[in-house]
Amino acid sequence: MKKLIVGLIILGGVGFLAYRLGPGWRTALGGTEEVPRLKTAAVIQTNISFAVNAAGEIGPAEQVSVRPEINGRLEELPVDLGDRVRQGDLLFKLDDKELQQQRASNLTAIERARLELQKAERDYLRAQDLLAANLISQELYDNTKTTFELAKNSLDRAQKDLALIDERLTKTEVRAPFDCTVLTRPISVGQAVSGSGGFNSGTEVLSIADLNYLIINAHINQADVPRLQPNQTVEVGVEAVAGLKVTGVVERIAPQATIRNNIKGFAARIRIENPDERIRPGMTANIKIPVASAENVVAVPLVAVFTEKPSPTSTERERYVYVARGNTFEKRLVKVGVSDFFFAEIQEGLSAGDVVALELPKDVLNQSPAPEAAAAPPARAARLAAANTPAPATNSTATLTPTPTDAPGDLAKGAAASTAAAAGTPTTADVTSAPASGPASGPATGGRAPTGERPAGVSAERSGSG
Repeated sequence: MKKLIVGLIILGGVGFLAYRLGPGWRTALGGTEEVPRLKTAAVIQTNISFAVNAAGEIGPAEQVSVRPEINGRLEELPVDLGDRVRQGDLLFKLDDKELQQQRASNLTAIERARLELQKAERDYLRAQDLLAANLISQELYDNTKTTFELAKNSLDRAQKDLALIDERLTKTEVRAPFDCTVLTRPISVGQAVSGSGGFNSGTEVLSIADLNYLIINAHINQADVPRLQPNQTVEVGVEAVAGLKVTGVVERIAPQATIRNNIKGFAARIRIENPDERIRPGMTANIKIPVASAENVVAVPLVAVFTEKPSPTSTERERYVYVARGNTFEKRLVKVGVSDFFFAEIQEGLSAGDVVALELPKDVLNQSPAPEAAAAPPARAARLAAANTPAPATNSTATLTPTPTDAPGDLAKGAAASTAAAAGTPTTADVTSAPASGPASGPATGGRAPTGERPAGVSAERSGSG
């Protein structure tokens, strides 16, 4: 067993040495390493649609916490969780026995006050006649008149007390203010509740909402808010219901920014048109805000479009692609239209069926920066002169494998750095990003979206500095 373990260790060491020294042995024997083929793609006709994504929570536009206005005990509660209630239907009723007794007492008080008023009125009229005949004094007449006025006030007060009791009795029954659905019912029949004017704004008996009018409360990134307008139509997807797509309309956009999850943005309210019955409050919605689109256009992969300045002093940039011509590639200027994260529309310069390179061709990567030496500053010219000293060349070639998530600028930087290291020259490619004609931005969820325009490709601006 011990010999077997030692043999495996020796075999592994020999294999590792062969792997490390293999390229050198092949070079010494006159062999060459395998050179990866250049990545290419065909020009196609497709539809390009660029949109900004955001996430929000679905909720009812009208939600009411139902609380009684007066203290009492629940006598009736005919609705339960999830029930659909029409406008005017009874939601709950409080026990009104005590109020009914008070009302009966007030009716008795009113009748008594009315009788007293009638007696005071007769005494007052008789006193007027007696005073006219000088049979009573002025003082007795005045007392009779005062008694009559007090009787009128007593009747008026009793009638107002009855009105208050009648109003409180109307508050023992609470009815639906609109067509609604019962969302919560935290208490049951027989429980004592406090009025809304009491402690903690009263006891919540029910919470109701109109589920026929749903909205989405979303937090839109500040970079995407300029693309959003009131009454704009957006596409809404609901995560909880697979494949469900509904239409939404932007109702309001907050005028002031807020910070949520360390991201500054603006609150937006989006109304869902004709909501599906499967949509419920609290679900998460994904909002797709269309920005630009083009149908049946000539397009190439985004990484196939490169950008550079025609001259060091130029402020404008040229966009171009490398078109396959047999075993070589031809540089061709193009006009870019709408672009998304994967494809760019080519308005001029290409036709469907052409083949373009997805990375800089080898001869472009190996170009010498000597033509820029004359326009370079003195210090840079000295570095270029030193950099142009011939160095041993190797057969190593840098290969880029673009993916949809790779940034075009990173691809060009990696290609330039690999070529310079393989050739032993200080030639580098200053790679920048250039915006496409169509606006673009990344999703608002899962990380920061690009705040500028979507790059149309890679800028392979040649630089002579090391």
